[in-house]
Amino acid sequence: MAAILLVDDDESLREVMKYHLEQDGHEVLTAENGRAGFELFTKHGPDVVVSDIVMPEIGGVELLKRIKDVSSDTMFVMITAHGSVESAVEAMRLGACDYLEKPFAADALKMSVKKALRVANLEKENKYLRGVAIDKYRFGNIVGASEAMKRVFETAARVAERNATVLILGESGSGKELLAKAIHFNSRRKDGPFIPVNVSAIPGQLIDSELFGHEKGAFTGAVTRHAGAFERASGGTIFLDEIAEMPAEHQVRLLRVLQEKEIVRVGGEKSEQVNARVIAATNRDLDDMVRSGQFRQDLYFRLSVVPIEMPPLRRRADDIPSLVAHFLEKHGAESGSERMKMSPEAMDVLMKYDWPGNVRELENAIERCAAITAGPVIAPEDLPEKIRQGAAALGLKAFRFELPEGGIVLEDVEKTLIQAALEKNNNNQSAAARYLGITRNTLLYRMDKFNLK
Repeated sequence: MAAILLVDDDESLREVMKYHLEQDGHEVLTAENGRAGFELFTKHGPDVVVSDIVMPEIGGVELLKRIKDVSSDTMFVMITAHGSVESAVEAMRLGACDYLEKPFAADALKMSVKKALRVANLEKENKYLRGVAIDKYRFGNIVGASEAMKRVFETAARVAERNATVLILGESGSGKELLAKAIHFNSRRKDGPFIPVNVSAIPGQLIDSELFGHEKGAFTGAVTRHAGAFERASGGTIFLDEIAEMPAEHQVRLLRVLQEKEIVRVGGEKSEQVNARVIAATNRDLDDMVRSGQFRQDLYFRLSVVPIEMPPLRRRADDIPSLVAHFLEKHGAESGSERMKMSPEAMDVLMKYDWPGNVRELENAIERCAAITAGPVIAPEDLPEKIRQGAAALGLKAFRFELPEGGIVLEDVEKTLIQAALEKNNNNQSAAARYLGITRNTLLYRMDKFNLK
């Protein structure tokens, strides 16, 4: 059941509409003009307003404006007489969701109210989801406390307050779209849409249509007018992922949009203003592409007003333990009633691996562990073989060093390694012994041998 406000100076029509809507279980209020209607609205706050357009004192369009000023979420259905359809169209432009032309059947009234309630519910749901997204994408909620990520967050937080175009650079899987969403949901455009577009996934002949829209009949298959991504992102942000993959002939059109803030739909002639912030991203080296002529220099300058580089995971290994904990919780990693955790030995393997797939690869690995690990503790053997082998190979590679021409004293090397292992493990002798692959008693013997306290 919903609360409906009927506003019409025709008393008999008001009573008929009230009767039919009450049959559907709605609570119905009535008013004979716009002034009385506004007073009832401010007192009761109904879900839907059904109003005639032409009324004494305050007409339907003026009533719509006044109510939208105080409650933008309220749904309106306008009633118009034959010959005043233009006023109804104006009302639709101002926020009405439907209009009825007199005379209309009871079923048409019920359908219009049902449509208005459906739209209202969608608006409430979208508003809730936007609130959830705003909370989810707060910079403080993104996992990353390393110095590299702190610098990223500082830059992103500053640029979020502006309307500048941002270019996010970084390897695949490093979290470029996550950062783009954080910038959007921490900006003044947070209540507007966030429209992601993967440029590399769009066939070349459809790029213009997808980005800028097309008119009905513009090409075979264009049976209706289509709003492009820039139009859909109006009041919000458009995220152009893999921007380096855009063919050269389409780069010119994108440059014009960035310069002029307007689009022309495919098959159209009229320019339309667009109000969308642009955030682009790529894993390619655009400087090299500009030098080789693969990417327009002027477009590069327009896109990189504020460049932000997302560091690869291997350059922020300090974040791995926090990310592991986050992904274990995200994927519900439990064994019986116990929350799963990573063993120190398994964590050591994760810290040594170089993560070519970055955060995305780490999440996949943790999700796999959560699915197949039998006990509450994830051991090294539970990790994917590729990661175990990669970490071992990198460990050996990192251990190699250049031998001096004059030779070395082997005991000096052994003493240096023991000191380094102790320092790495905060002077924890048991942990240092595990790191070196020896027993604690053996470590203590060699520490005594080299007079290491």
